[in-house]
Amino acid sequence: MAWEVFGQQNGTDSLRHLVELISDNAHAQAGTEHVIGCTVVSEVFFLPRDAWIPVADLFPGNLMQGKTYDSEAHDGATLWMRILASLPIGSASRAIAEEGARYGQEYLHRGRLGQAAFRALVLDAYGRKCALTGESTAPVLEAAHIRPYADEGRHVTSNGLLLRSDFHKLFDLGLLTVEPDYRIRISSRIRDQYFNGKAYYRLDGQQLAALPDLAGDQPDRDALRWHNDNRFLA
Repeated sequence: MAWEVFGQQNGTDSLRHLVELISDNAHAQAGTEHVIGCTVVSEVFFLPRDAWIPVADLFPGNLMQGKTYDSEAHDGATLWMRILASLPIGSASRAIAEEGARYGQEYLHRGRLGQAAFRALVLDAYGRKCALTGESTAPVLEAAHIRPYADEGRHVTSNGLLLRSDFHKLFDLGLLTVEPDYRIRISSRIRDQYFNGKAYYRLDGQQLAALPDLAGDQPDRDALRWHNDNRFLA
């Protein structure tokens, strides 16, 4: 899953190389299966060089795994206060997450921030199964925004559906939707305009085949209502 979602952002040029590195670190025999942790880092910000904070005494040179600090404990509280003092006046941790830049630096096109992390979280929440069909072939599964990112949609699991790629396309085009009661609706325009769609109409009126176990990860009903009202071509 780490390779499927992040690819070369894992720091290797191939899945095989990644597995070799994992085997070396795990001191395991080559060819054995490994279950590894995939740490998703989000809401990242960088201080300008002149505001860098010396942390040599807090982070050992041989650190091999992500280290965290309790912001209410001594070391963590001291570090956090120094970070807050370095941020622009009026900034706060929540503002970094919700009011910061929604796109990266302009080059040829503007890349969405957090898209890979969003896909990783949605894949995990749905147990790697398409919400509509239960399909579990990972290469064809995509994380769809219920309310599009360009329309103030957020990179949160409750604003996502894990969909097979063809259903993702139809969902974005408004040719299918999911009602707030988690029933699937298929637009008649598939039949009227493309003279087909039998495979899709079988799902019309059915409940979603897969939902996240955690209530907070399940599709937000207000977001679904927005898609019904603003995107679905009934």
